[in-house]
Amino acid sequence: MAAPSAASRPALPPRGLMAADRGRRMLGVCGMHPDHQEALKRNRVVLAKQLLLSELLEHLLEKDIITLEMRELIQARVGSFHQNVELLNLLPKRGPRAFEAFCAALRETKQAHLEDLLLTTLSGLQHIPPPLSCDYDLHLPFPVSESCRPLKQPRLSADPMEHSLDSGDGPPCLQVKPCTPEFYQRHRQMAYRMQAQTRGLALVLSNVRFTGEKDLEFRSGGDVDHSTLVTLFKLLGYDVHVLHDQTAQEMQEKLHSFAQLPAHRLTDSCIVALLSHGVEGAIYGVDGKLLQLQEVFRLFDNANCPSLQNKPKMFFVQACRGDETDRGVDQQDGKSQAGSPGCEESDASTEGLLKTRLPTRSDMICGYACLRGTAAMRNTKRGSWYIEALARVFCERACDMHVADMLVEVNALIKEREGYAPGTEFHRCKEMSEYCSTLCRHLYLFPGQPPT
Repeated sequence: MAAPSAASRPALPPRGLMAADRGRRMLGVCGMHPDHQEALKRNRVVLAKQLLLSELLEHLLEKDIITLEMRELIQARVGSFHQNVELLNLLPKRGPRAFEAFCAALRETKQAHLEDLLLTTLSGLQHIPPPLSCDYDLHLPFPVSESCRPLKQPRLSADPMEHSLDSGDGPPCLQVKPCTPEFYQRHRQMAYRMQAQTRGLALVLSNVRFTGEKDLEFRSGGDVDHSTLVTLFKLLGYDVHVLHDQTAQEMQEKLHSFAQLPAHRLTDSCIVALLSHGVEGAIYGVDGKLLQLQEVFRLFDNANCPSLQNKPKMFFVQACRGDETDRGVDQQDGKSQAGSPGCEESDASTEGLLKTRLPTRSDMICGYACLRGTAAMRNTKRGSWYIEALARVFCERACDMHVADMLVEVNALIKEREGYAPGTEFHRCKEMSEYCSTLCRHLYLFPGQPPT
Protein backbone atom coordinates (compact mmCIF):
# COMPACT_ATOMS: atom_id res chain seq x y z
CA MET A 1 0.00 0.00 0.00
CA ALA A 2 1.38 3.39 -1.00
CA ALA A 3 2.11 5.93 1.69
CA PRO A 4 -0.44 8.76 2.01
CA SER A 5 0.66 11.93 0.25
CA ALA A 6 1.60 15.00 2.23
CA ALA A 7 -1.62 16.64 1.13
CA SER A 8 -3.69 13.78 2.48
CA ARG A 9 -1.95 13.64 5.87
CA PRO A 10 -3.77 15.38 8.70
CA ALA A 11 -2.43 18.91 9.20
CA LEU A 12 -1.11 20.25 12.49
CA PRO A 13 -3.49 22.47 14.49
CA PRO A 14 -3.94 26.08 13.17
CA ARG A 15 -1.93 28.91 14.65
CA GLY A 16 -4.62 30.88 16.42
CA LEU A 17 -4.60 28.70 19.53
CA MET A 18 -5.64 29.46 23.07
CA ALA A 19 -2.89 29.45 25.73
CA ALA A 20 -3.74 25.94 26.86
CA ASP A 21 -3.48 24.65 23.28
CA ARG A 22 -0.11 26.37 22.87
CA GLY A 23 1.10 24.46 25.90
CA ARG A 24 -0.09 21.20 24.41
CA ARG A 25 1.59 22.05 21.13
CA MET A 26 4.88 22.81 22.84
CA LEU A 27 4.80 19.36 24.41
CA GLY A 28 4.81 17.98 20.87
CA VAL A 29 8.28 19.37 20.26
CA CYS A 30 9.87 16.90 22.65
CA GLY A 31 7.05 14.35 22.86
CA MET A 32 4.36 12.93 20.61
CA HIS A 33 1.75 15.36 19.32
CA PRO A 34 -1.43 15.19 21.43
CA ASP A 35 -3.58 14.24 18.42
CA HIS A 36 -1.24 11.37 17.64
CA GLN A 37 -1.46 10.25 21.25
CA GLU A 38 -5.25 10.41 21.06
CA ALA A 39 -5.33 8.34 17.85
CA LEU A 40 -3.25 5.65 19.55
CA LYS A 41 -5.43 5.79 22.62
CA ARG A 42 -8.70 5.43 20.71
CA ASN A 43 -7.40 2.37 18.86
CA ARG A 44 -5.48 0.89 21.76
CA VAL A 45 -7.56 -2.28 22.14
CA VAL A 46 -7.50 -3.05 18.41
CA LEU A 47 -3.73 -2.51 18.25
CA ALA A 48 -3.10 -4.56 21.36
CA LYS A 49 -5.04 -7.48 19.89
CA GLN A 50 -3.79 -7.34 16.29
CA LEU A 51 -0.20 -6.03 16.19
CA LEU A 52 2.42 -8.46 14.90
CA LEU A 53 5.60 -7.37 16.63
CA SER A 54 8.49 -9.57 15.52
CA GLU A 55 9.40 -7.61 12.37
CA LEU A 56 7.80 -4.36 13.49
CA LEU A 57 10.22 -3.95 16.40
CA GLU A 58 13.20 -4.24 14.04
CA HIS A 59 11.85 -1.40 11.90
CA LEU A 60 11.31 0.81 14.95
CA LEU A 61 14.80 -0.03 16.19
CA GLU A 62 16.28 0.87 12.80
CA LYS A 63 14.48 4.23 12.88
CA ASP A 64 15.78 4.95 16.43
CA ILE A 65 12.23 5.03 17.81
CA ILE A 66 13.03 2.35 20.37
CA THR A 67 16.34 1.21 21.86
CA LEU A 68 17.76 -2.27 22.28
CA GLU A 69 16.85 -2.12 25.95
CA MET A 70 13.26 -1.22 25.08
CA ARG A 71 13.03 -4.10 22.63
CA GLU A 72 14.24 -6.50 25.32
CA LEU A 73 11.74 -5.03 27.80
CA ILE A 74 8.91 -5.58 25.32
CA GLN A 75 9.97 -9.11 24.45
CA ALA A 76 10.28 -10.01 28.13
CA ARG A 77 6.52 -9.67 28.55
CA VAL A 78 4.57 -12.93 28.50
CA GLY A 79 2.22 -13.24 25.54
CA SER A 80 1.68 -11.18 22.41
CA PHE A 81 -1.09 -9.06 23.94
CA HIS A 82 1.08 -7.88 26.83
CA GLN A 83 4.02 -7.25 24.50
CA ASN A 84 1.80 -5.06 22.32
CA VAL A 85 0.58 -3.15 25.38
CA GLU A 86 4.18 -2.48 26.45
CA LEU A 87 4.99 -1.01 23.02
CA LEU A 88 1.85 1.15 23.10
CA ASN A 89 2.89 2.46 26.53
CA LEU A 90 6.33 3.43 25.20
CA LEU A 91 5.39 5.03 21.88
CA PRO A 92 3.88 8.33 23.18
CA LYS A 93 7.16 9.04 25.01
CA ARG A 94 9.41 8.55 21.98
CA GLY A 95 9.26 12.00 20.43
CA PRO A 96 7.42 13.77 17.59
CA ARG A 97 8.68 11.31 14.95
CA ALA A 98 7.38 8.22 16.70
CA PHE A 99 3.85 8.24 15.29
CA GLU A 100 4.92 8.70 11.66
CA ALA A 101 7.66 6.07 12.03
CA PHE A 102 5.18 3.66 13.62
CA CYS A 103 2.77 4.12 10.68
CA ALA A 104 5.60 3.57 8.20
CA ALA A 105 6.63 0.41 10.05
CA LEU A 106 3.04 -0.85 9.86
CA ARG A 107 3.10 -0.40 6.07
CA GLU A 108 6.44 -2.13 5.74
CA THR A 109 5.28 -5.14 7.76
CA LYS A 110 2.04 -5.63 5.80
CA GLN A 111 -0.15 -4.21 8.56
CA ALA A 112 -1.34 -1.24 6.53
CA HIS A 113 -4.93 -1.78 7.68
CA LEU A 114 -3.82 -0.65 11.16
CA GLU A 115 -2.11 2.43 9.70
CA ASP A 116 -5.33 3.27 7.83
CA LEU A 117 -7.22 2.91 11.08
CA LEU A 118 -4.92 5.37 12.86
CA LEU A 119 -4.98 7.91 10.02
CA THR A 120 -8.77 7.75 9.78
CA THR A 121 -9.02 8.41 13.51
CA LEU A 122 -6.49 11.23 13.26
CA SER A 123 -8.42 12.86 10.43
CA GLY A 124 -11.61 12.66 12.46
CA LEU A 125 -9.97 14.43 15.40
CA GLN A 126 -9.37 17.48 13.21
CA HIS A 127 -12.67 17.42 11.33
CA ILE A 128 -15.72 15.53 12.51
CA PRO A 129 -15.90 12.39 14.62
CA PRO A 130 -16.23 9.19 12.55
CA PRO A 131 -19.40 7.10 12.98
CA LEU A 132 -19.32 4.94 16.06
CA SER A 133 -19.79 1.78 14.02
CA CYS A 134 -16.64 2.38 11.92
CA ASP A 135 -14.03 1.20 14.39
CA TYR A 136 -12.13 -0.83 11.81
CA ASP A 137 -11.09 -0.84 8.20
CA LEU A 138 -14.26 -2.02 6.51
CA HIS A 139 -12.69 -3.82 3.56
CA LEU A 140 -10.68 -6.46 5.41
CA PRO A 141 -11.87 -9.90 6.46
CA PHE A 142 -12.10 -10.23 10.21
CA PRO A 143 -11.65 -13.69 11.71
CA VAL A 144 -13.45 -14.85 14.78
CA SER A 145 -12.07 -16.39 17.95
CA GLU A 146 -13.94 -17.50 21.07
CA SER A 147 -12.32 -14.57 22.86
CA CYS A 148 -13.22 -13.79 26.45
CA ARG A 149 -13.53 -10.11 25.52
CA PRO A 150 -13.96 -10.04 21.75
CA LEU A 151 -13.95 -6.91 19.64
CA LYS A 152 -17.16 -5.82 18.00
CA GLN A 153 -17.53 -6.93 14.40
CA PRO A 154 -17.32 -4.35 11.61
CA ARG A 155 -20.55 -3.43 9.89
CA LEU A 156 -20.72 -2.82 6.14
CA SER A 157 -24.33 -1.69 6.14
CA ALA A 158 -27.35 -1.78 8.39
CA ASP A 159 -26.96 -5.56 8.50
CA PRO A 160 -23.94 -7.24 10.06
CA MET A 161 -21.52 -9.00 7.73
CA GLU A 162 -19.00 -11.41 9.18
CA HIS A 163 -16.20 -13.12 7.33
CA SER A 164 -15.06 -16.72 7.45
CA LEU A 165 -11.82 -17.43 9.26
CA ASP A 166 -10.71 -19.84 6.58
CA SER A 167 -11.96 -21.25 3.29
CA GLY A 168 -15.07 -23.35 3.05
CA ASP A 169 -18.76 -22.83 3.60
CA GLY A 170 -21.73 -24.53 5.17
CA PRO A 171 -22.28 -27.09 7.93
CA PRO A 172 -21.41 -30.73 7.32
CA CYS A 173 -23.94 -33.38 6.31
CA LEU A 174 -23.60 -36.06 8.97
CA GLN A 175 -23.77 -39.83 8.61
CA VAL A 176 -22.49 -42.18 11.31
CA LYS A 177 -20.97 -45.47 10.17
CA PRO A 178 -22.55 -48.37 12.05
CA CYS A 179 -20.55 -50.80 14.15
CA THR A 180 -20.49 -54.37 12.89
CA PRO A 181 -21.85 -57.20 15.06
CA GLU A 182 -18.42 -58.84 14.93
CA PHE A 183 -16.65 -55.78 16.28
CA TYR A 184 -19.23 -55.40 19.03
CA GLN A 185 -18.81 -59.02 20.16
CA ARG A 186 -15.00 -58.74 20.19
CA HIS A 187 -14.84 -55.54 22.25
CA ARG A 188 -17.89 -55.34 24.49
CA GLN A 189 -16.45 -57.38 27.37
CA MET A 190 -13.53 -54.98 27.94
CA ALA A 191 -15.58 -51.81 27.43
CA TYR A 192 -18.15 -49.82 29.36
CA ARG A 193 -21.63 -51.28 29.02
CA MET A 194 -23.35 -49.67 26.03
CA GLN A 195 -26.44 -51.77 25.45
CA ALA A 196 -29.44 -49.61 26.34
CA GLN A 197 -31.94 -48.67 23.63
CA THR A 198 -31.15 -45.06 24.43
CA ARG A 199 -27.40 -44.94 24.91
CA GLY A 200 -27.77 -42.02 27.29
CA LEU A 201 -28.98 -38.48 27.77
CA ALA A 202 -27.09 -35.67 26.05
CA LEU A 203 -27.30 -31.96 26.82
CA VAL A 204 -26.18 -29.32 24.29
CA LEU A 205 -25.96 -25.85 25.86
CA SER A 206 -25.26 -23.08 23.35
CA ASN A 207 -24.83 -19.42 24.29
CA VAL A 208 -24.86 -17.18 21.20
CA ARG A 209 -26.38 -13.79 22.09
CA PHE A 210 -24.81 -11.99 25.04
CA THR A 211 -26.33 -9.05 26.90
CA GLY A 212 -24.05 -8.50 29.90
CA GLU A 213 -21.77 -5.56 30.67
CA LYS A 214 -18.68 -7.32 29.27
CA ASP A 215 -19.85 -6.64 25.70
CA LEU A 216 -19.24 -10.21 24.53
CA GLU A 217 -19.79 -10.57 20.80
CA PHE A 218 -22.50 -12.52 19.02
CA ARG A 219 -21.10 -16.02 18.38
CA SER A 220 -21.73 -16.19 14.65
CA GLY A 221 -21.45 -19.81 13.59
CA GLY A 222 -22.52 -21.01 17.04
CA ASP A 223 -25.86 -22.15 15.60
CA VAL A 224 -23.95 -24.45 13.21
CA ASP A 225 -22.08 -26.03 16.16
CA HIS A 226 -25.34 -26.52 18.02
CA SER A 227 -27.13 -28.17 15.08
CA THR A 228 -24.10 -30.34 14.33
CA LEU A 229 -23.88 -31.74 17.85
CA VAL A 230 -27.63 -32.29 18.21
CA THR A 231 -27.64 -34.27 14.96
CA LEU A 232 -24.47 -36.20 15.85
CA PHE A 233 -25.65 -37.25 19.30
CA LYS A 234 -29.05 -38.35 17.98
CA LEU A 235 -27.35 -40.46 15.32
CA LEU A 236 -25.23 -42.05 18.07
CA GLY A 237 -28.38 -43.08 19.94
CA TYR A 238 -28.71 -40.34 22.57
CA ASP A 239 -31.81 -38.55 23.81
CA VAL A 240 -30.75 -34.93 23.27
CA HIS A 241 -31.79 -32.01 25.47
CA VAL A 242 -31.02 -28.46 24.30
CA LEU A 243 -30.54 -25.14 26.06
CA HIS A 244 -30.09 -21.76 24.40
CA ASP A 245 -28.72 -18.47 25.73
CA GLN A 246 -28.60 -19.08 29.46
CA THR A 247 -27.31 -16.82 32.22
CA ALA A 248 -24.65 -18.24 34.53
CA GLN A 249 -27.27 -18.90 37.22
CA GLU A 250 -29.63 -20.54 34.73
CA MET A 251 -26.81 -22.75 33.45
CA GLN A 252 -26.04 -24.01 36.93
CA GLU A 253 -29.68 -24.62 37.81
CA LYS A 254 -30.53 -26.43 34.56
CA LEU A 255 -27.35 -28.50 34.56
CA HIS A 256 -28.26 -29.56 38.10
CA SER A 257 -31.79 -30.48 36.98
CA PHE A 258 -30.41 -32.43 34.03
CA ALA A 259 -27.97 -34.34 36.26
CA GLN A 260 -30.85 -35.35 38.56
CA LEU A 261 -33.14 -36.73 35.83
CA PRO A 262 -34.40 -40.21 36.81
CA ALA A 263 -33.89 -41.38 33.21
CA HIS A 264 -30.13 -41.61 33.82
CA ARG A 265 -30.77 -44.82 35.78
CA LEU A 266 -32.03 -46.53 32.62
CA THR A 267 -29.15 -45.46 30.36
CA ASP A 268 -25.48 -46.35 30.00
CA SER A 269 -23.74 -42.96 29.62
CA CYS A 270 -24.14 -39.21 29.50
CA ILE A 271 -22.90 -36.34 27.31
CA VAL A 272 -22.70 -32.61 28.14
CA ALA A 273 -21.58 -30.12 25.46
CA LEU A 274 -20.95 -26.48 26.47
CA LEU A 275 -20.65 -23.86 23.71
CA SER A 276 -19.93 -20.29 24.78
CA HIS A 277 -17.29 -17.64 25.33
CA GLY A 278 -14.95 -18.50 28.16
CA VAL A 279 -11.78 -18.10 30.16
CA GLU A 280 -9.52 -20.71 31.75
CA GLY A 281 -11.67 -22.90 33.97
CA ALA A 282 -15.01 -21.21 33.29
CA ILE A 283 -17.57 -20.32 30.63
CA TYR A 284 -19.69 -17.20 30.29
CA GLY A 285 -23.44 -17.01 30.65
CA VAL A 286 -25.23 -14.56 28.38
CA ASP A 287 -25.27 -12.10 31.29
CA GLY A 288 -21.47 -11.91 31.24
CA LYS A 289 -21.09 -13.88 34.48
CA LEU A 290 -18.96 -17.00 34.77
CA LEU A 291 -19.83 -20.58 35.61
CA GLN A 292 -16.84 -22.59 36.83
CA LEU A 293 -16.28 -25.86 34.98
CA GLN A 294 -15.35 -27.58 38.23
CA GLU A 295 -18.87 -26.83 39.41
CA VAL A 296 -20.24 -28.49 36.26
CA PHE A 297 -18.12 -31.60 36.84
CA ARG A 298 -19.18 -31.64 40.50
CA LEU A 299 -22.85 -31.85 39.50
CA PHE A 300 -22.16 -35.15 37.69
CA ASP A 301 -19.69 -36.75 40.10
CA ASN A 302 -20.29 -39.93 42.09
CA ALA A 303 -21.45 -38.06 45.18
CA ASN A 304 -23.98 -35.75 43.51
CA CYS A 305 -25.20 -37.93 40.66
CA PRO A 306 -25.50 -41.54 41.90
CA SER A 307 -27.57 -42.51 38.85
CA LEU A 308 -24.41 -42.18 36.76
CA GLN A 309 -22.00 -43.97 39.09
CA ASN A 310 -19.66 -46.26 37.13
CA LYS A 311 -21.12 -44.95 33.88
CA PRO A 312 -19.03 -42.90 31.43
CA LYS A 313 -19.69 -39.18 31.33
CA MET A 314 -18.42 -37.18 28.33
CA PHE A 315 -17.93 -33.40 28.35
CA PHE A 316 -17.05 -31.24 25.35
CA VAL A 317 -16.17 -27.58 25.88
CA GLN A 318 -16.09 -25.21 22.92
CA ALA A 319 -14.88 -21.97 24.53
CA CYS A 320 -11.71 -19.97 24.95
CA ARG A 321 -9.39 -20.72 27.85
CA GLY A 322 -7.54 -17.40 27.52
CA ASP A 323 -6.95 -14.64 24.98
CA GLU A 324 -3.60 -15.65 23.48
CA THR A 325 -3.66 -16.49 19.79
CA ASP A 326 -1.46 -19.45 18.89
CA ARG A 327 0.63 -18.08 16.02
CA GLY A 328 2.38 -21.39 15.49
CA VAL A 329 6.00 -22.02 14.51
CA ASP A 330 7.63 -23.12 11.28
CA GLN A 331 8.49 -26.80 11.19
CA GLN A 332 12.18 -27.56 10.73
CA ASP A 333 13.37 -29.92 8.00
CA GLY A 334 12.64 -33.53 8.83
CA LYS A 335 9.81 -36.00 9.12
CA SER A 336 6.39 -34.88 10.26
CA GLN A 337 5.31 -35.94 13.66
CA ALA A 338 2.06 -37.07 13.33
CA GLY A 339 -5.45 -54.55 40.01
CA SER A 340 -4.55 -52.56 43.25
CA PRO A 341 -0.94 -52.07 44.41
CA GLY A 342 0.62 -54.84 46.50
CA CYS A 343 1.17 -52.49 49.42
CA GLU A 344 -2.59 -52.16 49.96
CA GLU A 345 -4.21 -54.52 52.42
CA SER A 346 -7.74 -55.49 53.36
CA ASP A 347 -9.11 -57.03 56.52
CA ALA A 348 -10.69 -60.33 55.47
CA SER A 349 -12.86 -60.48 58.60
CA THR A 350 -14.65 -57.22 57.78
CA GLU A 351 -14.40 -57.11 53.99
CA GLY A 352 -17.86 -58.52 53.47
CA LEU A 353 -19.43 -55.87 55.71
CA LEU A 354 -18.09 -52.86 53.76
CA LYS A 355 -19.71 -51.30 50.73
CA THR A 356 -17.56 -50.74 47.67
CA ARG A 357 -16.28 -47.19 47.74
CA LEU A 358 -15.72 -44.94 44.75
CA PRO A 359 -13.54 -41.89 44.31
CA THR A 360 -15.66 -38.75 44.32
CA ARG A 361 -14.96 -38.17 40.64
CA SER A 362 -14.31 -40.91 38.12
CA ASP A 363 -15.40 -42.26 34.73
CA MET A 364 -15.26 -38.85 33.08
CA ILE A 365 -13.60 -37.62 29.89
CA CYS A 366 -13.52 -33.96 28.86
CA GLY A 367 -12.48 -32.59 25.49
CA TYR A 368 -11.38 -28.96 25.24
CA ALA A 369 -11.27 -26.98 22.00
CA CYS A 370 -7.95 -25.34 22.90
CA LEU A 371 -5.08 -25.37 25.35
CA ARG A 372 -4.97 -23.53 28.66
CA GLY A 373 -4.51 -19.77 28.14
CA THR A 374 -5.32 -19.79 24.40
CA ALA A 375 -8.23 -18.78 22.21
CA ALA A 376 -10.46 -21.21 20.30
CA MET A 377 -11.20 -20.53 16.64
CA ARG A 378 -14.63 -20.44 15.04
CA ASN A 379 -15.54 -20.25 11.37
CA THR A 380 -18.58 -18.00 11.03
CA LYS A 381 -20.11 -20.25 8.35
CA ARG A 382 -18.92 -23.75 9.20
CA GLY A 383 -18.86 -23.42 12.97
CA SER A 384 -15.91 -23.93 15.28
CA TRP A 385 -12.82 -25.86 14.24
CA TYR A 386 -13.15 -28.22 17.19
CA ILE A 387 -16.82 -29.16 16.79
CA GLU A 388 -16.37 -29.69 13.05
CA ALA A 389 -13.40 -32.01 13.67
CA LEU A 390 -15.25 -33.80 16.50
CA ALA A 391 -18.26 -34.52 14.29
CA ARG A 392 -16.08 -35.70 11.42
CA VAL A 393 -14.08 -38.15 13.54
CA PHE A 394 -17.06 -39.51 15.48
CA CYS A 395 -19.02 -40.11 12.28
CA GLU A 396 -16.13 -42.01 10.69
CA ARG A 397 -14.58 -43.84 13.62
CA ALA A 398 -17.18 -44.42 16.35
CA CYS A 399 -17.87 -47.71 14.57
CA ASP A 400 -14.42 -49.11 15.42
CA MET A 401 -12.59 -46.78 17.83
CA HIS A 402 -13.07 -45.87 21.48
CA VAL A 403 -13.66 -42.25 22.52
CA ALA A 404 -10.19 -41.49 23.90
CA ASP A 405 -8.57 -42.57 20.65
CA MET A 406 -11.11 -40.57 18.67
CA LEU A 407 -10.14 -37.47 20.61
CA VAL A 408 -6.52 -38.13 19.65
CA GLU A 409 -7.71 -38.15 16.03
CA VAL A 410 -9.49 -34.84 16.66
CA ASN A 411 -6.23 -33.41 18.03
CA ALA A 412 -4.47 -34.48 14.84
CA LEU A 413 -7.03 -32.70 12.65
CA ILE A 414 -6.86 -29.51 14.73
CA LYS A 415 -3.05 -29.57 14.62
CA GLU A 416 -3.11 -29.45 10.81
CA ARG A 417 -5.65 -26.63 10.53
CA GLU A 418 -4.55 -23.07 9.87
CA GLY A 419 -6.38 -19.75 9.86
CA TYR A 420 -6.85 -17.73 6.69
CA ALA A 421 -7.39 -14.01 7.35
CA PRO A 422 -4.75 -11.90 5.51
CA GLY A 423 -3.90 -8.62 7.20
CA THR A 424 -4.93 -9.68 10.71
CA GLU A 425 -3.24 -11.45 13.62
CA PHE A 426 -5.33 -14.53 12.83
CA HIS A 427 -3.71 -15.16 9.44
CA ARG A 428 -1.97 -18.54 9.63
CA CYS A 429 -2.99 -18.83 13.29
CA LYS A 430 -3.12 -22.27 14.91
CA GLU A 431 -5.13 -24.08 17.57
CA MET A 432 -4.47 -27.20 19.61
CA SER A 433 -7.24 -29.18 21.28
CA GLU A 434 -6.73 -31.53 24.23
CA TYR A 435 -8.62 -33.86 26.53
CA CYS A 436 -8.33 -35.19 30.08
CA SER A 437 -9.74 -38.48 31.28
CA THR A 438 -10.60 -40.50 34.38
CA LEU A 439 -12.15 -43.30 32.31
CA CYS A 440 -11.43 -46.74 33.69
CA ARG A 441 -12.36 -48.83 30.65
CA HIS A 442 -12.50 -48.37 26.91
CA LEU A 443 -15.52 -46.28 25.93
CA TYR A 444 -16.98 -47.55 22.66
CA LEU A 445 -20.25 -46.05 21.46
CA PHE A 446 -21.15 -49.08 19.28
CA PRO A 447 -23.41 -47.08 16.91
CA GLY A 448 -26.17 -49.09 15.24
CA GLN A 449 -25.96 -52.07 17.56
CA PRO A 450 -29.42 -53.07 18.87
CA PRO A 451 -30.02 -53.22 22.62
CA THR A 452 -29.49 -56.51 24.44
